[in-house]
Amino acid sequence: MKNKSSNSEDITAFFYSLKLEKGLSQNTISSYQSDIKQYFSFLEKNNVSSYHVEPKFMNLFLHSLRDKKLNNKSIARKLSSINQFYLYLLKNKKIQSNPMVTVSQPKVQSTVPKPISEKQINLLLDAPDETTALGFRDKTMFELMYATGIRVSEIININLMQINLNQGTIKVLGKGNKERLIPMGEFACDYLQDYITKHRPTLLKKQQSQHVFLSNRSKNMSRQAFWYIVKKYAANCGINPLPSPHMLRHSFATHLLNNGADLRVVQMLLGHTNISTTQIYTLVAKEKLKQIHQKHHPRG
Repeated sequence: MKNKSSNSEDITAFFYSLKLEKGLSQNTISSYQSDIKQYFSFLEKNNVSSYHVEPKFMNLFLHSLRDKKLNNKSIARKLSSINQFYLYLLKNKKIQSNPMVTVSQPKVQSTVPKPISEKQINLLLDAPDETTALGFRDKTMFELMYATGIRVSEIININLMQINLNQGTIKVLGKGNKERLIPMGEFACDYLQDYITKHRPTLLKKQQSQHVFLSNRSKNMSRQAFWYIVKKYAANCGINPLPSPHMLRHSFATHLLNNGADLRVVQMLLGHTNISTTQIYTLVAKEKLKQIHQKHHPRG
């Protein structure tokens, strides 16, 4: 039976491979770490070695997740993380069989993105107080995210070297460390230029940082801070239910498709590897067309 030392070494090596071989982001790796940690805690409580897990025990773990009232999406993610770990052990001949092969994955329905209307977007974009440094920062972030469709993790980590104001483009490092070059549009570019030259120095407070968007403590913003900002302004605008942090990204894609953009172009802008991921936005766009038809057609 393997000891805890070798167990820990294999876990470390697994996470290292996720970063180097698969090029996963730190946020994704952190999710893997959380899932694996929970799984190993369950193993230790039941005095079971991770290298000698019988398939029936995996079902006990599955039941324990259901007892915690987790939804199918969360359970599926945890099982996927554990499966990847065992595939790694199998590949490196640390185990002879994968105990996950008999585990039934819960059915997960495709989540349709929930954009907000163009009218609500305009309310949100106009909500920040542009006379303050923090307000102008928030306005710039909203304009940039809606203009480019970049992810929350991407916008909070943008540094000065990724921006080309002369060309009006931004270079984004997305999932899997894949780069893409995105046009910003006139509005976002103008706001970004004013923010960097006039308001960012106020937030920087003579500190050193390459991050574009800074907190009032001169640090780069966190995902939680961005979510709080979105929620605060959305509530002030009367947008209900409160949108998710990715709402601006979802709205960017949906509004492009509503206005006739090509699906392949939207795929490139969003940084989706597979176009099937982008196609889910067409469902939202089609629903909008149905609503317009029902409202305006005499026999709708």
